[in-house]
Parts: sequence; C-alpha cells; structure tokens
Amino acid sequence: MQTGADEDKIREVPDWRQSRRFSDMERVALEYAEVMTITGQRVTDELFGRLRAHFDEAQIVELTAAVALENFRSKFNVPLGVESQGFCIVKAGPGPAGKRAT
Repeated sequence: MQTGADEDKIREVPDWRQSRRFSDMERVALEYAEVMTITGQRVTDELFGRLRAHFDEAQIVELTAAVALENFRSKFNVPLGVESQGFCIVKAGPGPAGKRAT
C-alpha cells in the first residue's frame, strides 16, 4: 500500500481474475505467484513469455524472490503460531502441542 494500492484493491486480490482493478501486468504477476505457490504446478514457457512481456530479467528475479519469501513465511509461521500482527485477519489456532510461539 506504500506504493499506492488502495485497500479496496488489496481486498480484491483473492478474486484478481474477475476483478477489473488489475492491469495486464498485475494479472500476469499474480498468476505467476499463484502457480509458484500451488504445490505441483509448474511455470510454463507460455506464462514465462507473458511475464517477459512486462518485466525484465532483474524484475522477474525480484518477483520470484518476493513470492518465494512469502511462501517460506507461510510454511514457517503457521506451525509456530506466528500471527499476522494486524495486517490481515487470521483466525488463531493452536500451534505445536497447543502452544503459541512468542
């Protein structure tokens, strides 16, 4: 949001395919992030070609690193009970042995 995305647009990220708020560049970045995140999916040559139409090599590397970091955080934070700290609404659940990380 520091770069200008409004809260309404952020709320529409889960429905980016149907939303009219996202540019073609944003849509291909979201599709890439989704494919990277879903286990068993692979980035196709076709998708990578569409990425290259909007991003240069350094930007693709940066986007890939950002998505990979968020995927790492999601795998790291959940078992330790690390919560969102108010950025998004997350239902709290028990961590290992019913305890939360502090």
